[in-house]
Amino acid sequence: MAESPQTDPLQPPGNQRAARIYQRTVIVLLFLMAVELVLTLYNGLWFSAILIMAIMVVILSPKIIGRHFQLTVPAEFQLLAVLFVFASLFLGEIRHYYDRLWWWDIALHASSGLLLGLLGFLLIYVLNENRRIELHLRPGFMALFAFLFAVTAGTLWEIFEFAIDYFVGTTMQKPMLGDDSGLTDTMWDLIVDAVGALLISIFGWWYMKRGERSFIVDWISKFTDRNPRLFKSD
Repeated sequence: MAESPQTDPLQPPGNQRAARIYQRTVIVLLFLMAVELVLTLYNGLWFSAILIMAIMVVILSPKIIGRHFQLTVPAEFQLLAVLFVFASLFLGEIRHYYDRLWWWDIALHASSGLLLGLLGFLLIYVLNENRRIELHLRPGFMALFAFLFAVTAGTLWEIFEFAIDYFVGTTMQKPMLGDDSGLTDTMWDLIVDAVGALLISIFGWWYMKRGERSFIVDWISKFTDRNPRLFKSD
């Protein structure tokens, strides 16, 4: 028997197995951060405590957004996004993995390019398939939009890092050997973001051009099935 569409926006979307993994992952990550929060408060590390609480809010944001906008996103995408936030902000900034592992920043920026590229595909597909918006876009343009969306988001993040370092005095932009300004780190971050976005854009274009299914198409199908109101003709 086919699985009935899930209509409760408070529940993680996707198949039941992915939803369970998503729920358990969020619980584990929140528990780890709660323990770290208690330790930071005990040691008087107020900025770190505020950052941890902000990360916890970001991780819970899919449920908040789902409740407010009655919008569901595939559990697989939510899981990857939550793990990325945990790895980049909590492990990277709070646990100092950026300093401990030289490749941590590169891996995360490559991952962000992939995730943002996927999000770009999802957004442009919603517009392309929405009957209230007259758009009939070819696979090549959809891939280009996904690439540009990811690169733009990556650039805005670098601007955010610069602003936080400038006004708060943090070191989100990691100085590299021979460059204390952080410019080299910023440029490499943008390059890696662009490479990740380019790879996922080419991958998505290839499968759409050939008319074959991929995990991108599957996730988009789940999104459209669970958000039918976005695709009504009236």
